[in-house]
Amino acid sequence: MMELETERLILRPWKFEDAPRLFELASVPEIGERAGWPPHKSVEESEEVIRTAFASDTVWAIVQKSDGQIIGCTGYMLADEVNIPCGAKERIAGYWIGKNYWNQGFCTESLMLVIRHAFDESRLSALVSSHFVDNPASGRVLEKCGFKYIPGLFYDENLHTGKAHPMRVLRLENTNK
Repeated sequence: MMELETERLILRPWKFEDAPRLFELASVPEIGERAGWPPHKSVEESEEVIRTAFASDTVWAIVQKSDGQIIGCTGYMLADEVNIPCGAKERIAGYWIGKNYWNQGFCTESLMLVIRHAFDESRLSALVSSHFVDNPASGRVLEKCGFKYIPGLFYDENLHTGKAHPMRVLRLENTNK
């Protein structure tokens, strides 16, 4: 799996030994709530996430170059378990960042790199993403990256809370294909 790089960030594959850092970031309740998953309860749970959900050629740890610390996660994947429209040559783009790194442009910077990879290397026709309506900052990241709003609200009914959570869905077409 390849590493990707910007001026401030390296996107690299997750490693098993990243589990303590993943737990440190993902155990903060606000992180999972904004992304739709429960906070991690143990390093072992974080190890399992690395072994399963993050075991993909298109999911990366976001590493800050200045100190070598993992600060979040980004990537794109099949729309297996989400209730949003996504075609065969399309993938779901996602990202999250540790709370201490919010509002510094890291999500936008890493997502732009993911978009280039998805369209240039994987030759996808579009990326689709979503954000909960009560997390407008995530919507701003998507809009800065060129995603356009698909009218209507969709609901994530698989949330760990057991409640249907309204979300906005946005799409980015590959204009280079």
